[in-house]
Amino acid sequence: MSRPEGRKPDELRSVRMQPGWSKYAEGSCLIDMGDTRVLCTATVDETVPHFMKGTSMGWVTGEY
Repeated sequence: MSRPEGRKPDELRSVRMQPGWSKYAEGSCLIDMGDTRVLCTATVDETVPHFMKGTSMGWVTGEY
């Protein structure tokens, strides 16, 4: 099987990561893998769900 960009069947795409890509998020990174691009961002919210209040624990959530 030949690939359009000339990679061997067992050869991975090159990966490039550009941190700090979005100026409005507290953290961000643009990840390039061939023609695929993924923008990851992180924001900070000081609140937690009601069932976690007073536990001294944090909360992490993700969306895609």
